[in-house]
Amino acid sequence: MALAGTGAELSHLTPRPNKTLFGSNYLSIAGNDFNFTKQFLPEVYEKEVERYGNRTISGFLSMVGAEMPMASDEVVWSEQGRIHVAYDDVVGTDVSANLLTFSAAHLLSIGDTIIVSKGGATLKCYISAVPSTTTVTAQPYTVADISSIGSDGVAAVKVFVFGSEYAKGSSNAGNKKDATFTSFSNKPIILRDKYSVNGSDTAQIGWVEVATEAGTSGYLWYLKSEHEARIRFEDQLEMAMIEAEKKASGSAISATGISGSEGLFAAISSRGLVYNNADFDDGVSSGVHVGLAEFDSILQELDKQGAIEENMMFLDRATALSIDNMLAAQNSYGAGGTSYGVFNNSEEMALNLGFSGFRRGSYDFYKTDWKYLNDSTTRGLVADIEGVIVPAGTSTVYDQIMGKNIQRPFLHVRYRASEADDRRMKSWITGSVGGNYTSDEDAMNVHFLSERCLCVQAANNFVLLKSTDGIQG
Repeated sequence: MALAGTGAELSHLTPRPNKTLFGSNYLSIAGNDFNFTKQFLPEVYEKEVERYGNRTISGFLSMVGAEMPMASDEVVWSEQGRIHVAYDDVVGTDVSANLLTFSAAHLLSIGDTIIVSKGGATLKCYISAVPSTTTVTAQPYTVADISSIGSDGVAAVKVFVFGSEYAKGSSNAGNKKDATFTSFSNKPIILRDKYSVNGSDTAQIGWVEVATEAGTSGYLWYLKSEHEARIRFEDQLEMAMIEAEKKASGSAISATGISGSEGLFAAISSRGLVYNNADFDDGVSSGVHVGLAEFDSILQELDKQGAIEENMMFLDRATALSIDNMLAAQNSYGAGGTSYGVFNNSEEMALNLGFSGFRRGSYDFYKTDWKYLNDSTTRGLVADIEGVIVPAGTSTVYDQIMGKNIQRPFLHVRYRASEADDRRMKSWITGSVGGNYTSDEDAMNVHFLSERCLCVQAANNFVLLKSTDGIQG
């Protein structure tokens, strides 16, 4: 039986008696003819386009810190207090009796010599009596009484001890002045993630060669997806250490068994310095570069805290450029005076790691862009943090578990580990695919787990740059 319409459908293929060229002599892929050729034999670019370039944001902690194991579920350390005696909370006085009243128990004793200050005016005094734990009698070395440093009396004055003086043949000099210390602690959190692919998809060969941030490539999509899951988890390990927050007492999260942890931003906000709305590229006013003056105010605050000479700056793009403009406005700024001590005085090493160095006052700074603050899928989405200044080197603290003084990087990660289990970065596979036969599930499940916390020691030497007004410390 002949097929209806066959002649009509194939009329364009009828051979001609001569060799004349006609359009009908050729196969056409116009319209719906031979759609299968376009469906099954497409012209495909053989490589996947890396639309967002290298998407990883980790690397901050590897530059500034270290990782070390811990065998407990809490790390505790103590930080030394000030060794000098000073008060800024003198709240009441009896001017006629040269009596200073403190808001809490003081450490002053008879024989101490002090400076009393108010509004820039100062008066040097001798402690002649200590009526109570919260009062002292401060006799000025001048003929004036204490009221001479302020017409309204000396309420809210500042006091610090600069020495002592005793008469000949005196005894029982001074009293015990122990430097205070403060204990801090942090607890690790458990981070987990999983990548899954069914057995059938593991056997599927893709059309497009795909690449990963680590430089590996292939035609199996599940390999790319598994690698990206690993990269994403490693990024989250870093982001959690930066962003982690301890649960507040009475918070709704308390009922979940989750305790939280103290991340970098939280530690600096509570124990460090916060500089708000910095604009280091703010032009010149009355012959003074305004931005440089702002930067100098940070240095002045660092002077008060301990003056760690070498510091690393991790900045968002806008802040990094504003500092570049600030430095460019200075004639031959830093020429011959830039040190690269933290990089073994190798400028090449610093530049290879993305850092540029400059010196201001007695401080060396190593500046770099921080991708975490620029990425629109991380902090770049919020844009409230402009950067951090992190002291380089180590600090000495008392480890209450070890019972001795130890040196640790100002910023470091502690992870749970013992002879039984190392939880720095665990990865394992379950299912019945990929050579593993742990269950009858026709799938491959790649698990990731880590248990860790961040230690921010001497947070008073850290600076958090934020996009709001004022300075806090």
